[in-house]
Amino acid sequence: MSDKIQPQHLERRAMVYMRQSTLRQVYEHPESTSRQYALKQRAIELGWSADRIDVIDEDLGQSATSAQWRTGFQRLADDVAHGRVGAIFALEVSRLARCSADWYRLLDLCGLADVILADEHSVYTPRDSNDRLLLGLKGTMSEAEQMWMRLRLHGGKLSKARRGELFFHAPGGYEWDEAACRFRLDPDEHVQRALRLVFERFRLDGSAYAVMRYFADRGLKMPARSIATGELRWGPPRHGTILRILHNPTYAGAYVFGRHEERLALVNGQPRRRVTRLAQEAWKTCLRDRHPAYIPWEEFMANQRKLHDNRTHQTSPDQHGAAREGQALLQGLALCGKCGHRMVTNYQGTLRRAYYRCRTPITHTGGRHVCCTVSARVIDEAVSRLFLEATQPPDIEIGLAVVREAERQSDEVNRQWKLRLERARYEARLAERRYKAVDPDNRVVARTLEHEWNEKLREVEALDRERQEMFRREKVNITDEDRRRILSLTKDLSQVWNAPSTTHAERKNLLRMLVQQVTLSPIEVPARMTRVQLLWKTGVVSDFTVPRHSKPMAVVTPPEAIELIKMLVADQKPDRVIADELNRRGLRTGRSARWSAMSVRWIRWRHDLRRPSLPSPSARQPDRRADGLYSIHGIAARFHVTEHAVRYWVAKGWLKSVEGGGLGRTLWFKLDRATTKRLNEAKARGYGPRPRRHSQTSMQEENQYA
Repeated sequence: MSDKIQPQHLERRAMVYMRQSTLRQVYEHPESTSRQYALKQRAIELGWSADRIDVIDEDLGQSATSAQWRTGFQRLADDVAHGRVGAIFALEVSRLARCSADWYRLLDLCGLADVILADEHSVYTPRDSNDRLLLGLKGTMSEAEQMWMRLRLHGGKLSKARRGELFFHAPGGYEWDEAACRFRLDPDEHVQRALRLVFERFRLDGSAYAVMRYFADRGLKMPARSIATGELRWGPPRHGTILRILHNPTYAGAYVFGRHEERLALVNGQPRRRVTRLAQEAWKTCLRDRHPAYIPWEEFMANQRKLHDNRTHQTSPDQHGAAREGQALLQGLALCGKCGHRMVTNYQGTLRRAYYRCRTPITHTGGRHVCCTVSARVIDEAVSRLFLEATQPPDIEIGLAVVREAERQSDEVNRQWKLRLERARYEARLAERRYKAVDPDNRVVARTLEHEWNEKLREVEALDRERQEMFRREKVNITDEDRRRILSLTKDLSQVWNAPSTTHAERKNLLRMLVQQVTLSPIEVPARMTRVQLLWKTGVVSDFTVPRHSKPMAVVTPPEAIELIKMLVADQKPDRVIADELNRRGLRTGRSARWSAMSVRWIRWRHDLRRPSLPSPSARQPDRRADGLYSIHGIAARFHVTEHAVRYWVAKGWLKSVEGGGLGRTLWFKLDRATTKRLNEAKARGYGPRPRRHSQTSMQEENQYA
């Protein structure tokens, strides 16, 4: 026995600490585990009895780079600090810690508590300066050894990646070719077409959110393969999934390694590992044209610039942001003419009026200074007129090209649904073959396969119904009438611009095709005006001024809308029908909003547009029929009250109709002795529609009588 082991050490417990870095090492290297368990026998040889030896093996499969997740190491340190441990047995220093901070903290505790450390060959006491120096060197070498192993492994990976032969999990739409050591296209046609549609829609719509909405509106799914099993799964479109596809250079035919880097950072005082995306110039390896591509490299780079420009938090004056659904036409394009900073869009009031506001970063008296604010409506109308005047009507060739493009997009959606149905029918046929291949007398298996077959058939039926519903809702198929309509619209862009079906985001995208930016400068003298300088993509500048209003602008209803309302009112059309007709013709209210029944009613009152008088209900219906039934007007005349009071009695349940009801049908009531007595008492008590200021006592009496 070593002379470093004293009786006070033997009186306390011996702890055998076991650890291996990964579960794979535990499974593939059982000899190391056996050697660590054998340390219990060494403790017995050094003088500890078997019942005073504890084995801590709960950290098998845990890395020693940190003590945070090692519960066994934490329990060991706690027992040492409380003086319950006399010796710690480990195969080598690296089993206890590969982090100098954890290692020296344990050495300090062992020195204070007089705990010895032992391995297969030697016994050390941290209280001895020579042993502590040797243990310190071993801990430092253990930490450095891990760094050297990591550098060697990473160097081998980097060398293989520079040749484009390092394997990593293929993104959706690709699979790894072991023989050629490169990616190849997924043989599934449905997967390829879905991914190509993502890039095509981003090319047309300009934002990942718009692509997601296009897939969702048409019931299309996104493919994904499981990393563990390689199984193909189809799920709903996600904004994050589409962004990852657009940011991945693999789809541009490039083999890229080292796009992300793992770094340690402090989060709430605790070290955490974070994955950081590196800039393109910091990528470790980028081999272009390494495998088949979905898009060219130039288009991929243009997509990255577009995604950077679409960011909500604008960090650069060149970032316009994606076109959104707000009504402010110059969102992301307006610049302040006083300070040069980009203007933001605000919506104020119950009518959500749009304003362009400059929030210059120059601070005054400790706050953000608002440089200037201008109303958006007059400016947007002037820019819209200028934009429509600048766009020349295209010729018939461009019109036919638009029709062909619309048909191509329609065919692509049809193709996606056909492939989806084809996959579902294949799975149903596969389930059918599995059911027919089993012995029909083996009902234990046959029942399960029959249930699976029925489930697949129901999925096919549900998918077909969903397809028909989507085609009916989204009007995917283009008819001859649609083609003629498209040709007519291509000759007059104003029809498309003012159409109710055109969204604000689509108008902004149309404007951004020709306009680069718009500078707004307030002018105070001689009149309150706004100078608008519009920079076209060609470099030409259009300079004009528009009036600026500090108060809400006057609302003027278009004369053609008023004339149409007059004509429809004369034809006895209801307000809802009039509103639908105005919206169908692309007419707007004075506030550029869609028409509703309430807005039509307001115009009729404002311009005194009354419908031809109709006979009153009392003239059309008798007060009392031959069979003795009373109408509401007859009840009111019978009890000398208003019709409003009679309707109140009906609502309270004191008077019940025996005939009629429903839209446009007259109610008829029977007055028997009990009903007459009840209504006379109600009339005597004064029960009728009361104002809200009635006392609580009166309301309680009314409820009690009811």
